[in-house]
Amino acid sequence: MIYLTSKKQPTMDQKIINLYDEYTHAPLTRGEFINRLVLLTGSMAAALSILPQIEVNAANMKITPEDDLFTERVSYPGVPGDMAAYIARPKADKKYPAIIIIHENRGLNAHIEDVARRAAKEGYLAVAPNALSAIGAVPGNEDEARQKFQELKAENNLQNFINAFGYLGVRKDYNGNAGCVGFCWGGAMANNLAVKIPGLKAAVAFYGRQPAAEEVPNIKAAVQLHYAGLDERVNAGIAAYEEALKKNGTRYELYMYEGVNHAFHNDTAPNRYNEAAARLAWQRTIAFFKKYVG
Repeated sequence: MIYLTSKKQPTMDQKIINLYDEYTHAPLTRGEFINRLVLLTGSMAAALSILPQIEVNAANMKITPEDDLFTERVSYPGVPGDMAAYIARPKADKKYPAIIIIHENRGLNAHIEDVARRAAKEGYLAVAPNALSAIGAVPGNEDEARQKFQELKAENNLQNFINAFGYLGVRKDYNGNAGCVGFCWGGAMANNLAVKIPGLKAAVAFYGRQPAAEEVPNIKAAVQLHYAGLDERVNAGIAAYEEALKKNGTRYELYMYEGVNHAFHNDTAPNRYNEAAARLAWQRTIAFFKKYVG
């Protein structure tokens, strides 16, 4: 079932937002993106003036303080190299249910680390791996990070996130119950982990690509899905996925946020972030984890 939030249209020309979405997800070079932006805005000066309004910027990020939290940086075995990860949990030394936090197609950044702290504040052992660390990539900026994703081998990358759950098993602060939440590229990964990990309790995907319908019978976890009403690219796969979930009897929730864009949860994306939708979606996410993960 699809639940709708109140409809609110974005203030920026949707064609510009769609172009930026294409740039961040398709193999579109920076030069091609700028040239097409010039065509939409009418001049190079106008294009350059609008860039700060559409590009992600950590300066816009909400910051969850680390007080009352234990944080650390760790590594665990990956392919071909080790996976680096950021950890956040409450300070008390005891066992916690775990949530794997999966980033967008720009690697682990300050925003996703903040999402991990948000989960930790709710009482979870949050683990945020960095997919690019397994190939030794240390991008200098978001655009370079996006390009590095082209070098990841899909089978290795999937295994590296599966390995995150193996890593949990060696931690003394893990109670054995785990879920995952992913955004965009990470949303697709969350769906894939639901297919691949029978012991997963819950998977939450924000505007992520859907698995093939024939893989859905492998899902044992409860699944929660968040989609943006203006995200035609990702939304094209919703109907087939939901039909398969229903046919398989999978426990799932599906929410559509009308009038908002892909990446509406990312508070570093000025003209795609939607505070009301982001807050509601996160509240639903935490309630879902409390119900199925503990």
